[in-house]
Amino acid sequence: MIKKKEERNKTNYSVFNKVALPEPRLYGSLAARRAHSDAATPIFVKPILDPARFLLHLLNPSPFTNPGAEPFLNSSQLKHGTNFVNTIRNGQHGGGRQIPRQRPAKKSKKGAKEKTSDAKIDEIEKIKSYSVMEGEPEDDVYLKHLYPRQIYEVEKAIHLLKKFQILDFTNPKQWVFLNLTLDMALGKKKRVEPFASVISFPHSFSSEVNKVAVLTENASEIEIAERQGAAFAGGVNVIQKILDDEIQADFYVAVPEIMPALNPLKKKLKKRFPKLSRNSIGHDIPKMLALFKNGHEIKVDEERENFLTTKIATLDMSSDQIATNLQTVINEVCRHRPLNLGPFVVRAFLRSSTSEGLLLKIDPLLPKVEIEANKEAD
Repeated sequence: MIKKKEERNKTNYSVFNKVALPEPRLYGSLAARRAHSDAATPIFVKPILDPARFLLHLLNPSPFTNPGAEPFLNSSQLKHGTNFVNTIRNGQHGGGRQIPRQRPAKKSKKGAKEKTSDAKIDEIEKIKSYSVMEGEPEDDVYLKHLYPRQIYEVEKAIHLLKKFQILDFTNPKQWVFLNLTLDMALGKKKRVEPFASVISFPHSFSSEVNKVAVLTENASEIEIAERQGAAFAGGVNVIQKILDDEIQADFYVAVPEIMPALNPLKKKLKKRFPKLSRNSIGHDIPKMLALFKNGHEIKVDEERENFLTTKIATLDMSSDQIATNLQTVINEVCRHRPLNLGPFVVRAFLRSSTSEGLLLKIDPLLPKVEIEANKEAD
């Protein structure tokens, strides 16, 4: 009896949840595995010191039933219980079994939204609490958020742009741009359609000549157009060439008589299609050619629909010339909406190619509404 008990005690077993499993160190040979498979029910219970090894035997008891089967995990994955648990969680094991990883449910904290909204309100209040200095800064270097954005007269803005160019050592012949924000409202649910216009600046700053096509059936008008420098001139015979892209021009002008025959060109030319509002329809062919050959196109941005940006000069031009060209653009833009509806131009920035935008004082630049005094009845 004593001898049998000693032999039973020599066999190392682990018992957990009524499951008896031999230790892995006893799996060295096939004979050992066969011997332990016939072992009696153990009476010795060893404490579980390695839960990873226990899970291994619980999930893959193949050494008992099929000694030649491929193990669930290799030996390197048994070194640390943590690696084994991570492997089981991620489903990365050689047996091909995919164990879905269960993510813990997110705990919703009560009052989280309230705290977030309160934090935003506090941040906004903090921004509002910044003190703003009155007047203009006395020094050249200052914190911009402490002062309201400066609004400049046109002459002062042009002077600053020229000063910036000298201080930054940039090109003195760089472009000067005018950026306009427009109020496109026309009343109840109506808006000004995005427009495009061609203007002739009083002081030219570009040597480029535009290609202009003249559309007319009159032979004498075709001759006049060719003499005045038209790139193309012709009647109905030119329409198909334009549709086939054999003739391409920057602008197209026409006489009123040929307009019904030009309907097939509307989709092709889009905003370049001749219109009375753009001064591209008329009988004075030399005047139209003079405008469109040397003119400059300004148009509203199709995406933003209320924004217009255009070149107006080069920085090496005199301040008076730049100011005159700027006023020409303002007058042309304001022509597209009735003046009695209020200011069409809401904001205007003047900048050069390398400088920041300077906010302009716009009121003196807008055309005034002529108000006629009502005569008193006698």
